[in-house]
Amino acid sequence: MIDTERLTRWMDDEGLPGKGEPLETNFIAGGSQNEIYEVRRGELHGALRIPPPSAPADRDEGIWREWRITEALDGTDVPHTPAIAACKDKDVLGRAFYLMGFVDGWSPMGLEQPDGTRPWPEPFLSDLEARKGLGVQLVEGIALLSKVDWRARGLGDVGRPDGFHERQVERWSTFLERFKGRGLPGFEEAKAWLQTHRPIDYIPGIMHGDYQFANVMFRHGAPARLAAMVDWEMGTVGDPKLDLAHVVQNWPADTMAEEAKTSGYVDLYGMPSKDELVARYAEVSGRQVDDLDYYVILAKWKFAIVLERGYQRAGDDPKLQSFGRIVLELMQGAADLAESTDYGR
Repeated sequence: MIDTERLTRWMDDEGLPGKGEPLETNFIAGGSQNEIYEVRRGELHGALRIPPPSAPADRDEGIWREWRITEALDGTDVPHTPAIAACKDKDVLGRAFYLMGFVDGWSPMGLEQPDGTRPWPEPFLSDLEARKGLGVQLVEGIALLSKVDWRARGLGDVGRPDGFHERQVERWSTFLERFKGRGLPGFEEAKAWLQTHRPIDYIPGIMHGDYQFANVMFRHGAPARLAAMVDWEMGTVGDPKLDLAHVVQNWPADTMAEEAKTSGYVDLYGMPSKDELVARYAEVSGRQVDDLDYYVILAKWKFAIVLERGYQRAGDDPKLQSFGRIVLELMQGAADLAESTDYGR
């Protein structure tokens, strides 16, 4: 729970709107790393993001990094939550936190039904042309993000863009060793390939780090309009094309096939083809995509390691237990693509 008295005093000290008005907070969502509360006070309507008391100490630095990126996006054409204020002083609420504008929109993750399905809201359920726009907007968001001048926006000390690709294999291999509890077929094959390949070019930029339908919000109604990118927990300055790889790494080859309805956690039937998404990204971002196979292999391999951590800590949590199968599919997929691609030969 949020200490509303302390939060009220802090908001007054920051000169935020609503002074003298009652403060209302409402828990929206949360997990082991972050909690989100809706905040209303007078004309102020925001969302507060804060690590729970049980989160590791370094989450406070992570929250501050998220804030820095969110603040840097103000004034750009990247759909994002407006930055309001942030606090590093743990004496206020016990952890670092930030306050952002409340976005009026919908998230694909908020559509889950009792049977586990996530049908699109109308008109995207019945109008496939309108649904196609959701995929286009998804990719245009990261294309616009990749164009932001991160140095001019004050993010020169966020992340370590120099040597980004040279560090990836060692960093994530070491990360896996901390909790490795089983063999992962394909791990060594994909790792060996990544050690001997590099992208054609590398233009550092802001990257979301976990970009997918689960981490965006859309405006209500058609046509599809991206309202905001959310959940910047893995955001940094690195290689933005990894965001594109995260989007397309499990995108069905034929989005008009019945399999596209169940190939992921959302119904991708009628969406743009993978080639159309990649072409749109290249057009908006101005970046070449001839080396996309490299990024997809890295994305699958890295994402498998991230999910394996959750699986190894699953306990009785059915959601984390389900990661076990997904990890094996991702890792083998990375190895199979490394074996079959012509890139770098």
